[in-house]
Amino acid sequence: MDLQEIYATSAGRLVAQVYGVTGDFAEAQDVVQEAFARALAHPGRMRHVENPEAWLRRVALNVARSRYRRRAVFDRLARGGRLHDPGHAPPLSPDHVALVAALQRLPRPTRETIVLHHIADLPVAEVAVALGCSVNTVKARLVRGRRALAVLLDDSPARELDHA
Repeated sequence: MDLQEIYATSAGRLVAQVYGVTGDFAEAQDVVQEAFARALAHPGRMRHVENPEAWLRRVALNVARSRYRRRAVFDRLARGGRLHDPGHAPPLSPDHVALVAALQRLPRPTRETIVLHHIADLPVAEVAVALGCSVNTVKARLVRGRRALAVLLDDSPARELDHA
């Protein structure tokens, strides 16, 4: 059985089972997706597994436990006053929502480059190191990304008439 078939037959059951453990449906979905992603990352493992659903269940439960432990450590640090509470995040402006939506329409490498340079405020050289590419590649992605965002975010009256 290939992974697509296993996903089609098992994912719903696995999400329900992990949901029962975590009590959080979105968390259960994320955990099961992570288990399948791990199976995709190492396809050779699945060939030797007698019961793929059982293997995925074990992986999903391990992922859920790890995430729970990380959250518990974070919560202890926060309650102990070792982390500064930044307060509530400011509400998102319509411009911010539009920018994030436009970023999602860019190819992943271009989106990552734009975010690291313009939002994380990293210099071009650091973006190149973070993404494992050349400085010239970063510069080219920034140019293409800015042009694409200019088109995607253009809400001028003339542009609206073009689409009417």
